[in-house]
Amino acid sequence: MGVTEEDIGTVRSFNRFYTGVIGVLGEGLVQTPYSLTEARVIFELAQRDDTEVLALRRALDLDPGYLSRMLARFETDGLVGRERAPGDARRQIVRLTPRGREMFAMLDERSVAEIRALLDGLPARDRHRLLAAMRSIHGVLGDRPRGDGFVLRPLRPGDLGWIVERNGALYDRECGWDRTYEALVAKVVADYVQNHDPERENAWIAESGGVRVGGVFCVRRADDVAQLRLLHVEPDARAMGIGAALVGECVRFATEAGYSEIMLWTTALQRPAHRVYERAGFVLDEEEPPVERFGDVIRGQVWRRKL
Repeated sequence: MGVTEEDIGTVRSFNRFYTGVIGVLGEGLVQTPYSLTEARVIFELAQRDDTEVLALRRALDLDPGYLSRMLARFETDGLVGRERAPGDARRQIVRLTPRGREMFAMLDERSVAEIRALLDGLPARDRHRLLAAMRSIHGVLGDRPRGDGFVLRPLRPGDLGWIVERNGALYDRECGWDRTYEALVAKVVADYVQNHDPERENAWIAESGGVRVGGVFCVRRADDVAQLRLLHVEPDARAMGIGAALVGECVRFATEAGYSEIMLWTTALQRPAHRVYERAGFVLDEEEPPVERFGDVIRGQVWRRKL
């Protein structure tokens, strides 16, 4: 489905709201005579001793005339100095003066203070949610390459509910399965908590940029057989190798826990996951006849790997 008018309205509403939160609707940024864009230029100039005007314009995607007028104002205020580049009179170099450095330090200090006040005013749980959402937005819209790293960690409070919610939502959207699948996931999670054997069972959450992007469970199926359960990776993180890492962690744990075999149940629909299982050494052992389940007709599969 394409972008809807409601989607556009959501983004515009967020932009208006957050612009107000960070205080850039007032006369100047953090109670200074300078606008948000002017402050961005000062911040950029402070990152190095000398900056070419062309490079500055490209980095901030500014109109040449607008930037020229801005730098002229800064020069009048004693914040910057400009000169022609040595050996190429067509290129201009700009640098902050000592007074410009003082202005940057003040802007930086006031910005930090305002952000600290904003975060200090939130309960710890809300602060964590806010920062995770900001990292997620930056990860989606930022210019850093996708797949730049992730970690696998043990379960923390709140992760079990997230596992149930994300499995229910993703399988509804991607497979059309009904709420009976989410109920099954909830039962698997509840059984893990109630009957957990820490020596022979474990679970992991994958995080990227502080945001949860996947998870998996390794549980006891029989005395000598482990079972991999509830593997999922968020759609936007599926090119990062997270699925393979989660499966590999299950295999490693099952081996060290003394199992002689690890198995999993999936369906014929999950072809991308099949490739992950095959690369990890799993072999399709059994394919069940089609049955009505989760509001769909599915063909279950059992995959196994010797340890």
